[in-house]
Amino acid sequence: MSERFTMSVEPQLAQEFDEFLKRKGYSNRSEAVRDLIRGALASEHLGSESDGPCVGVLSYMYDHHERELSKRLTQTHHAHYNLTVTTLHMHLDHDLCVESVLLKGHASDVQAFAESVMARPGIRHGQLHRIPLDGEAAAGAGGAAHAHGHGHGHGHSHHD
Repeated sequence: MSERFTMSVEPQLAQEFDEFLKRKGYSNRSEAVRDLIRGALASEHLGSESDGPCVGVLSYMYDHHERELSKRLTQTHHAHYNLTVTTLHMHLDHDLCVESVLLKGHASDVQAFAESVMARPGIRHGQLHRIPLDGEAAAGAGGAAHAHGHGHGHGHSHHD
C-alpha cells in the first residue's frame, strides 16, 4: 500500500523536473520522486557514522604496464577475499584496462578497501558506488563468496 502526499513547487522547478524525467526515462513524477528519496536516504544511511552492511561497485582504469600494479591489485583482492564478490576486467587498448569490482561487506570495510585501491600509483578515474543493505540481503554481507570470472563458483545456487 502506498501513502499519498502532495507537494508544491515553483513553476520553473516543475519544468526543470519534467525535463529531468524525460532525460532519465521516467514515466511519471511519482517514480522519479521515489527514486530521489531512496537515493537521499541511502546516502544518509551510508554516511560517515554508519557502518551497516552494503554492496559496492568499485570501478577504475589503470595502465597495466605500471610497475607490478596488476600483481599488487590481484594480491589486494585476494587479501580481501571476504569483500570481493567478483571482478570484471576489460582491455581498453594496448596499455589501459578497466576493472569493476563487486564488493559486499560493512560500509567502512568496503570504503577502506576502495580507497586503498584508488590511491595506488597508476590507478586512474577510480570511483565507488555503495548501496546499503537491510533485511535478508544484509544477512550474507559478512561472508561474501569470491569469484573472478575464472571458473570460481559464487557460493550459492539459484532456485525458481
